[in-house]
Amino acid sequence: MRFTYNALVALSLALVTLVSCDDDLNVDPNNVISEEDFLNNPDNAIQLVNGVYNKMLDYNMYSFSWIGITSITSDDADKGSTASDTGTDKAKMDNLTFDAQDISFEDVWKGRYEGVYRANNALYYLNLLEADPTLKNRLIGEVKFLRSFWYFDLVRCFGGVPLVLEKIDLNDTEAINEIVFTKRTKEEVYAQIEADLLDAIDKLPAKSQYAPSDLGRATKGAAQALLAKVYLYQKKWTDAYNMAGNVIGSGEYDLLPNYADVWREVGENKQESVFEVQATLTNGLRDYTNVQGPRGTPDLGWGFNIPSQALVNSYATGDLRKDATIMFVPSTLWDGFEAPSSWTNPRYNYKAYQSSIAESWNNDKGNTAKNLRLLKYSDVLLIRAEAGFESGQTSDLSDIMHQIRERAGLEDITGITLQDIYNERRWEMAMEHDRWFDIIRTGQGPSVMSAVGKTFVTGKHELFPIPQSQIATSGGRLIQNNGY
Repeated sequence: MRFTYNALVALSLALVTLVSCDDDLNVDPNNVISEEDFLNNPDNAIQLVNGVYNKMLDYNMYSFSWIGITSITSDDADKGSTASDTGTDKAKMDNLTFDAQDISFEDVWKGRYEGVYRANNALYYLNLLEADPTLKNRLIGEVKFLRSFWYFDLVRCFGGVPLVLEKIDLNDTEAINEIVFTKRTKEEVYAQIEADLLDAIDKLPAKSQYAPSDLGRATKGAAQALLAKVYLYQKKWTDAYNMAGNVIGSGEYDLLPNYADVWREVGENKQESVFEVQATLTNGLRDYTNVQGPRGTPDLGWGFNIPSQALVNSYATGDLRKDATIMFVPSTLWDGFEAPSSWTNPRYNYKAYQSSIAESWNNDKGNTAKNLRLLKYSDVLLIRAEAGFESGQTSDLSDIMHQIRERAGLEDITGITLQDIYNERRWEMAMEHDRWFDIIRTGQGPSVMSAVGKTFVTGKHELFPIPQSQIATSGGRLIQNNGY
């Protein structure tokens, strides 16, 4: 069993107040309940928070635009589809010729801030609700975890961004100008993320302490894992090393024996899962698999975000992760389905494949029950390895690398270097939307992109552009990132 994002949709959406986001306010009047009635029912607390989780399933969260700016931009993936199908701006993502007018940045920006506003409103009403204090405390921790995740996405993508931490009155022009339309520094955003996660760690139970019906909710381990990653991005090596160590030492997580199972239904919420988006056949993940599904006959999707030849060539001989990550065409797939040569592209993202034969399926490619892994245990191990190497704490480095490489079918390496750790991270996390950010944070942008014939502009491409539409809406108060 696991929890699903069932919520008081009318209330959870109607309480969301986001500039230029009228669609979230279109609810059935018959389902709207008053604020007074809502606050008088403590059972509404859980459904209110479920409404925050529910945002993760939306198209503008982890679908085409997120795939474009986190994966197609990198050396691990190419646009795919057909030469004439640009995917609106995905060819520009592939060629690093994107600009502030591109819809992908608008989607990612709005999607995260819609989530932030749901979180802020949930926190506001949770504080007003008369509910069991222990439950309320946990729910506040869950919401703060989600808000921190979305701000982490924003700061990785855009650098300094507005910090909205409270329920905003749309009639308060001064507050909107000072809060919603004013960028804070990257350091201020990271400080808030850290504060939210430290509070969440204090409030959240361990994974094993949840009832089966709550499997998939944010946990103490998830908050610790995300905080370790946040520290890593800021080069706070000792903090990252220690926080990753808390997750490892908890005994709550482990690697799955078979790497290929991690992204299949059989691996959902298992011991390697630290946090993932929960999708069901009735409330699925919008177009994540559809965007990346094989294009052609038979038609399984749009065919975008295909593994690059550079990624194929990077694997060591015998690395089991290659065939678990890259769907080669033609071939027989893991579920017995024959991938025919009539498909448009020679490779597809195997991790995004949703089996209609061996997994939950309702013949709706755009709304699948496939969970999306956002944090996994191997990520935590590699954070520990990299942070330990950088800080001179290498006592468990060989053991971590052994665990990772043994599962991949590879022998141990001696004299481990920082590049060895980078390589393992690339192969372990390939096509999982971390590669572009890893290239940027480690300063490898110019060299890595040059190796695949693309021009990385230093001083510009470390960040994506603030959407021009948001700058216009702010009346020019939002300042564009350098180079755009």
